[in-house]
Amino acid sequence: MSTNPPPAHRRPVAWGATVKAVLWSFLGLRRRRDFEQDVQRLNPIAVMATGVVLALLFVVGLMLIVHWVVASSAGGF
Repeated sequence: MSTNPPPAHRRPVAWGATVKAVLWSFLGLRRRRDFEQDVQRLNPIAVMATGVVLALLFVVGLMLIVHWVVASSAGGF
């Protein structure tokens, strides 16, 4: 009897591994072996959702930093 792995969208969500994989992807530093393991074990829907959330957090963080820098330098030179 052979056991077929569940379809990609039915895999359990491992949030820690998903966040780790997405953060490494943002940096562009991921070993081929680790990438292939991620493809086999991570839920692609969770990877996409995590990527969108982390990208939004990154953009909002940059906006807050720029706002803070501009507000603190408005005092003049």
